[in-house]
Amino acid sequence: MFGMEWLIYGNYWMDWGLALGITIATLLSQRVLLRIAVRRLKAVAERTTTELDNMAVELLDKTSGFFLLTVAIWAGSQVLELGETYVVLRKVLIGAFFLQVALWGNALITNWINSYARKLLDQDAVAATTLSAIGVIGRVLLWTIVGLLALQNIADLNLGTLIAGLGVGGIVVGLAVQKILGDLIASLSIVLDKPFVIGDFIIVDDLMGTVEHIGLKSTRIRSLSGEQIIFGNGDLLQSRVRNYKRMQERRILFTIGVTYQTPYEKLQAIPGIIRGIIESQPHTRFDRAHFKEFGDFSLNFEVVYYVTVPDYNVYMDVQQAINLEIYRRFAQEGIEFAYPTQTLFLEKSGA
Repeated sequence: MFGMEWLIYGNYWMDWGLALGITIATLLSQRVLLRIAVRRLKAVAERTTTELDNMAVELLDKTSGFFLLTVAIWAGSQVLELGETYVVLRKVLIGAFFLQVALWGNALITNWINSYARKLLDQDAVAATTLSAIGVIGRVLLWTIVGLLALQNIADLNLGTLIAGLGVGGIVVGLAVQKILGDLIASLSIVLDKPFVIGDFIIVDDLMGTVEHIGLKSTRIRSLSGEQIIFGNGDLLQSRVRNYKRMQERRILFTIGVTYQTPYEKLQAIPGIIRGIIESQPHTRFDRAHFKEFGDFSLNFEVVYYVTVPDYNVYMDVQQAINLEIYRRFAQEGIEFAYPTQTLFLEKSGA
């Protein structure tokens, strides 16, 4: 009977035994329930193709044993009189809760990034890599925010005051890395909006080339003459970018000049000759051919047609075939191409 009244840190040993029992029971029940939930969710995930159930399994797997133990100890402590120790235990529980939130958020970001990156990998490996790097930035922001909230609740710090104190140094750092942060945000915009991807032929101002690499800070293109051109992502998005790979068809305009000595009947026939030549070529759509103007030394015809595929090499092959056939048909019809000439009239004055 006397033993039942023994006090340990202000509580009877029977109360300590009850607290220990509650702690053990809570911990075991949490683990059993967690294991059952994970097993059932995995079974559901195997029968479906959605990512949500896989993500739920991943989140449950990231439940920390430290968090479960802290919750169990907290439950057991409710039957004890702990005084100031209770406040410490409460802060430990808050810290464990925010740690668990950070772990869940980290798993959520990682799972989403990996899932999206796998879909991009076959189409654009560099974009997938960039997305993974952006995931790192997201996780850093997550841990920073959760850490600040934990400090506010555990140490009773004023978050506004803390941020303001950090803000003075943050302004200096922000100004120093403003350009870098702008490029990072522009990289995110390129990855998500996709104004161009690897392999696209683009023109930026007076520079042009094929996109080779899209990184966190810069984009690299290979010019037609062979050298690599590097653009900051921020500067690139502020420029006018023309993406020729996205063309559905290519509009072609060219002119032909014939001599002033060409007979009227042959001038009338030229638009029909050119139309027949263009329509006989693959991947073409004829638009118009007109006798446009009287030039300084030629009668000029303007021709417009479309190449129905965007490939530049296909366009050049078609244009070459058209030029050769025009040359052959004009020679056959006796139509002469004009070239710069001048006619001098000499007048002999009387003696």
